[in-house]
Amino acid sequence: MLGKSDQVRLNDLLESMGEANNCFLGYPFARGFDYSELAQFLNLTGNNLGDPFQAGTYRVDSRELEREVVKFFASLFNAGDDDYWGYVTNGGTEGNIYGLYIARELHPDGVLYCTADTHYSVSKAVRLLGLTVVTVRSQPHGEMDYDDLRSKARDRLHNPAIVVANLGTTMKEGKDDVCTIRETLQDVGIDQIYVHCDAALCGPFAPFLDPKPRFDFSDGCDSITISGHKFIGAPMPCGVVVARKCHVERVSRVIKYIGASDTTLTGSRNAFTPILLWYAIRALGYEGLRQRMLECQNVAAYAVQALNSIGVRAWRNPGALTVVFPKVASSTVKARWQLATDDDVSHLIAMPGTTMQHIDAFVDQLEASIDAQADVARLAVSV
Repeated sequence: MLGKSDQVRLNDLLESMGEANNCFLGYPFARGFDYSELAQFLNLTGNNLGDPFQAGTYRVDSRELEREVVKFFASLFNAGDDDYWGYVTNGGTEGNIYGLYIARELHPDGVLYCTADTHYSVSKAVRLLGLTVVTVRSQPHGEMDYDDLRSKARDRLHNPAIVVANLGTTMKEGKDDVCTIRETLQDVGIDQIYVHCDAALCGPFAPFLDPKPRFDFSDGCDSITISGHKFIGAPMPCGVVVARKCHVERVSRVIKYIGASDTTLTGSRNAFTPILLWYAIRALGYEGLRQRMLECQNVAAYAVQALNSIGVRAWRNPGALTVVFPKVASSTVKARWQLATDDDVSHLIAMPGTTMQHIDAFVDQLEASIDAQADVARLAVSV
């Protein structure tokens, strides 16, 4: 039993986290979910140890539901019925490291190509895996510059190409084209190619975009990772990685101690997050995900219009949930709304649970800060 002072601390933390959840626009996570029906599982020990597709000797797990989660996303991403494998990760970073780990094992002398807009977790993977990396330019809207990819690949024709294709870059939600990446590399004479798609943000809804981005297994992708806590929503970070089964079989090994293959990046794994994701996808289904996307797109479009109406040059990529605008000068506004800023731009992301009322409150505060800065500037000139 906690003492009174400790209980007060917890109550204060709950209040502050609730306020921070409500005033949150700069980073991607969904709000408004309700997993209260699953609370009973928090009183049980669970560990999805080992390969989710093998029984093993460890049964304190939720691997049956985990397999259904993986199957759901494998189908969503057009994987073959008999050529996919995956597991629930602790987030997009683990998924990126895992995809690039497979790529390195398949192509030890491969060169990694990625853009400067690629998520920072890829740089971490490069250091951990000892990969040689070549940075490719991005187009102004965040998509890979394929002419630059062609130019840089020509200098490395004797090395297999490992490519990170972004399906929603961090700041601008740019989307790389997997088909164009493969065609570009093949045109210069590189035949050994591995494409990993970082679809942390957009993966769960990209199949419903019109036109649909070319990013999945039918387009030539070898592995895909998504985040579960972003578009779907979860009280803790989680994700899913799906890869071609033929690739995974090349790197797995049997561990007698657990009676299963060592195919996952980590040994002990969360048994609760697969239950969360299973619950969400069973409740939403494909149509629920599509409707959620449309609602978010409407809020994003509203945000662009609202910002433009006060003289802020805001824009978004087609179908994107991310709204990009010039760097916000007010530290108060940035802190309250937890805005992400990089170089000369800031952004907000219209995630599930973000409402037009949130946008109105943000725009009103931003406009007031701009007016205050203008008043200060006028006073400085008059003096």
